[in-house]
Amino acid sequence: MAERSSIAKLTVTGLALRFGAQTIQENLSFTVAAGSIFAIMGGSGCGKSTLLKAMIGLLRPSQGSILVGEEDYWAASEQRRAVIGQRFGVLFQSGALWSSMTVADNIALPLRMLTKLDEGAISALVQLKLSLVGLEAAGLDMPEELSGGMRKRVGLARALALDPEILFFDEPSAGLDPITAKRLDDLILELRDGLGATVVLVSHELPSLFAICDDGIFLDTESKTIIARGAPRTLRDECPHPTIQAFMRRHLPEGDMKDRHGEH
Repeated sequence: MAERSSIAKLTVTGLALRFGAQTIQENLSFTVAAGSIFAIMGGSGCGKSTLLKAMIGLLRPSQGSILVGEEDYWAASEQRRAVIGQRFGVLFQSGALWSSMTVADNIALPLRMLTKLDEGAISALVQLKLSLVGLEAAGLDMPEELSGGMRKRVGLARALALDPEILFFDEPSAGLDPITAKRLDDLILELRDGLGATVVLVSHELPSLFAICDDGIFLDTESKTIIARGAPRTLRDECPHPTIQAFMRRHLPEGDMKDRHGEH
């Protein structure tokens, strides 16, 4: 496992997310430790993806701060935010691939836009990123020729293009069959351990949450704030809050709480 740091990679303080007069979430304060796999959990419509958008720079929060290392992201200039954002890699739920581009060109896009590397170096990096996700031979394929799981892996390879310190995933296992989802979970663990990256993911998929996440927060729709903090397994086994228990134990037969990876 990658060596953990006691220094917070991300620090969120007093964050509020509002659309007009509507409050989505407020009073959000938490830290994401370097090297952790951190889950943003909660029921549908609680604001998980909205919080993720604020953390990756797509949505300015109504109040509060998000520190990346020691830098306040939203207090920085637009030019500085662009530089800080190069430390992020993002995998959106759909994969968000350009359908008119080959797999290789999709992965090369951020390298062409944000670096001064020549095409030979870019081609070599693209092949390296494809090998990291097990798709060495897919560079000339079009996204439409790939399965859903393969498109997710291409999206992950593109997220890795700039060697990010922090990887953000929005529902990475959504729409995948259990075997493919497990392979993606295992790949996320391998990348965290091999590259030392910090991972923040939004998910409601219990097997994935239990298998790979070692910390997290639970957002509540009713109170519009964080109602629990900890590893998903710990919250499942030790948090008595009825909302947490309803979420963590749904769809699982009583007395059988093993996830698809088995208890560790």
